[in-house]
Parts: sequence; structure tokens; C-alpha cells
Amino acid sequence: MGKIRVNEMTKKVGKIDVFCFPPAMQKFPLLFLITMLCEISVVSAQDSKKEKIKPPNIVLIIADDMAWDDSLPYGNEGIKTPNLQRMADEGMRFDNAFLTTSSCSPSRASIITGMYPNNTGADELHWTVPADRVTFVEALKANGYWTGAAGKWHLGEDLKDRFDEVMEVDTSGFQLPSGEAGKAGKFVETLEGEAQSGCGDWLALMEKRSSKKPFFLWLAALDPHRPYHEGILPDDSGHDPKDIAVAPYHPDTPEVRADYVQYYDEISRLDKYVGLVLDQLVEDKVADNTMVLFFSDNGRPFPRDKTTLYDSGIKTPWLVWWPGKVKAGSVCSRLVSSVDIAPTALDLAGIREREESFEGRSFKRLLENPDGAIREFVFAEKNWHDFEDHARAVRNERYKYIRNYYDDLPLTPPADAVRSPTYEALLAYRDAGKLLPHQMSCFKTPRSKEELYDTVADPFELHNLAGDERYDPVLKAMREGLFEWEERSGDSPPDLRTADEFDRIEGTPTAARVRPRWSKKRMVEAGLTAP
Repeated sequence: MGKIRVNEMTKKVGKIDVFCFPPAMQKFPLLFLITMLCEISVVSAQDSKKEKIKPPNIVLIIADDMAWDDSLPYGNEGIKTPNLQRMADEGMRFDNAFLTTSSCSPSRASIITGMYPNNTGADELHWTVPADRVTFVEALKANGYWTGAAGKWHLGEDLKDRFDEVMEVDTSGFQLPSGEAGKAGKFVETLEGEAQSGCGDWLALMEKRSSKKPFFLWLAALDPHRPYHEGILPDDSGHDPKDIAVAPYHPDTPEVRADYVQYYDEISRLDKYVGLVLDQLVEDKVADNTMVLFFSDNGRPFPRDKTTLYDSGIKTPWLVWWPGKVKAGSVCSRLVSSVDIAPTALDLAGIREREESFEGRSFKRLLENPDGAIREFVFAEKNWHDFEDHARAVRNERYKYIRNYYDDLPLTPPADAVRSPTYEALLAYRDAGKLLPHQMSCFKTPRSKEELYDTVADPFELHNLAGDERYDPVLKAMREGLFEWEERSGDSPPDLRTADEFDRIEGTPTAARVRPRWSKKRMVEAGLTAP
């Protein structure tokens, strides 16, 4: 039977529209009524189904200091990460995902506010996020989500009320204490064994969630942050030094390989907890309506990695597992940024009223069409992290441009990496005259004001093309792209430099180090940092 329009079923009697059977149905009125009732029932059922669709659950799993390519799904066959491989096999792997900064708390502040670090009020390490900042979490909570966080927090007290439950792990043992112990470089750890992973409360948090509400979980590990410990994995399951992929800018020595081994071990321990979370979602029968995103807050905690603007600092693993939505084994090579997480979470939840609060863009449509694109560039910042610096970067799918505003300062690693066996090896090789030119970046002054890299031809970013006239058009375009973003974001070099808290060679605390670190507001008022 063909479709019948409403105006075909009425006729005028005076000024009144009266229902009548269309001519084709006048011989079979009962058949017509049955057909109409069936069509009404189908439409009603479809409307009812739409009403019953639940917003998706959202789970963020955040590694602490893990390089983008230090796992099996990203090609490192020497590291044991079966559950991250499972996420890639059953979901989508993103190959061009980036952070807005390679620094612990500023990175997390950027993620939760959906703003670039310079606009969060928490752009230096250990600065807490001000209470007046908007996050995507309270928007989820206000729209019916149960919100919970477990593990490393590092965001300050003012954001805890955005969550229904916060199970914060003690991180005091991961920072040097004040006083004589700090001067001696001795950590005072309060956690032991598996608790040092920071993942021990993840499943407990999942048990506390409301079964009547969609949920959002912020699961933040301490692994693979320093300091490291030997023998954290069961017997015979640790990593072999011969399987380590040593970066070319690090000396390949037994001591460096041993340092990498302990880093690899912590990634494998983290991988175990990732698997437990996935299994629990399956057991709870909510996996098909839950998006799980695994990523890291910044790069590998080694020299020339963490805190830098090279890919080893700002590029991140980015795995999406969503059995009911994302195609298994899919790959996306398009650019995404950690500043995109906030708008994506609200987009998935169907929340529109907070979109103007964020500087990122939703990557929701990439989950269905990984060949699409949501941005031409990603941007990143390097600010104070134990040591002062101010640098900015812009990257497209091939080229990276870095602008070093404090080019008089060396590229000193973070304090925990300065105390590492790998940095000690760099110092020893430097003093012996054995370092190759590209291994000198931590000590070189002045640095290049501008750096340009072809990340496809030169993935370790060892050959600066900024002085090669053949790349002048690329340099100009990338420079303009960065300057436009700085203007749009309201970003500029500060008038006052923040003092270093550690000696750049020995890694010992200076007089400027106070714990707990003062807030940005207090430091500005005391004239210790720029507004």
C-alpha cells in the first residue's frame, strides 16, 4: 500500500474538516484501520526506544609519565602490555594524539577544564586549579551522571566537589620532602607494594557507583612515575635489558638499560589494572555503553622526554575501547589534543550548554569516521616545572615548530629525571667527551630560538630544519600558526621568571623550594612569579 497523506483523509463539510476513508480504501475500511494502527504502533515503539537510550558511561584511564610509543599497540614489542593491545584490537588506536603540556598537574588541569594551561590558572607544576574554573565534570554531574575519581589527584582541593566520590592516593612519597631529607635526595614513601601503582582503589570506586545513573570515572595511576623499585612484577615476568628500545639521544649503557627496565615494569603493572577495569565493565554488563579512553599525562620521565615539546614529551598513547560503538581494530591518524577531551565528554552525553567554556573540539565524529579531521594543528606549552622555562610548539600531521623564548636556559630535565641513572650516564659521557651532538641537548646553551622538524622523516626530532632555506615556506606557515594561537589564547612570555627549585646539575633543592608549594595567587602577591 502506498503512503497516504493526511489531507487525503479529510473533506470539508461546511467549515469543519471531517475524517473519511480515501477512495482506494472505501471498499476495505477494516483493512485500512488495521494498517493505520500498525503504523502508529511502529512509530510509538520507535519513540519509546529513543526515550530509553541511556547516555554513555565515560571512563578515563590516565597513565603517569608514559611515552606514546612505549607499549605493544604502538610497536614496542619489548614491553608487556597485553591489555593495552586488547584495547587496540577491540577498539580504536589514535596515532596523532597530543597533550597541551608535558607536565603532571598542568596537564591534568588542562584536561579537566578543557583549556590550554596558560588559561587554567594552574600552568606551573603543583599549582592548584582555582575554584572559579569551569570543568566538564560538574556539567556531567548536573545532568545526571555519577562522577568518581580514584588514584593520583594533583588538582587541588577546590575541584573535589565536582565529584560524588574522590579516592585520592597518597603521593607524598613521590616528591622529595622539605628539610634535611630533601637536601639529601631521600624520598619518604608511605605506600608499599601494589599500592605504589596508584591503581589499588579503581575497582573499589567502580563498586561505589550508582547503578541507576550513567557514570564518569577519572582513574589516574602513579605508574610509571619515578622513583622506581626492583622486582615489582611476579617472578620471571619482568623485562630483559636486551629487549629495551633505548632512545638515540640516551647513552646505550647497562645502567641506562636497567633504568628503562624498571620503567617498563611499571607500565606492565599499570597494564594489569587496565585489564581489570575492562573485565569489570564486561562483568557488569555495561561495556557496550561505556567509552574507555586510555592516555598519559605527559612523556617518559627521562632526559629530553618529560617536560619537553618533542613528541617524546607531548605525544601520548590514545586508545578508545567501546565495544558497542567503535569498530574493532580501527586506527585514526588525525590530530587530537587532550584539550579536546572535555568537549567530547559533553558531546557524548548530549550536553550543549557548556560548549563555549572550552578551547578544544569534540572528537566524537572520529569514532565513527577516523578518516575525518577536526583540527589542522595541535598546540603545546612548556612552563615552569622544577626549573624555569617558557617555550611553545605547534604541530600538524607532519611538521613541528618550537619557539624557545628563554633560549639562554638549557633544556634541563625535571628534577626526578636529573636524579636518574640515565642522566648520570649523560653527565659521565659528557665529561668524558663521548656524547654525540644530538645527545647534548640537556646541556646546550644557548638553545636555538626556533626549531623545525619533519616528524615523518625524523621521528626523534634530531635535525633542526629552521636554518634550512628549503623549508622557509613551512617555517613561515608554522610560525604564523603559533603566533595566531598565542594571540587567540592570550598567551605571552611573563615579565618575571620563576626561580628554579633544584640545582640543574645535582638535582638538590634550592632555597626557593617550599612544600606545600604556594598557590599562584600567593606567589604573585609575594612577587615571586608573574600574574
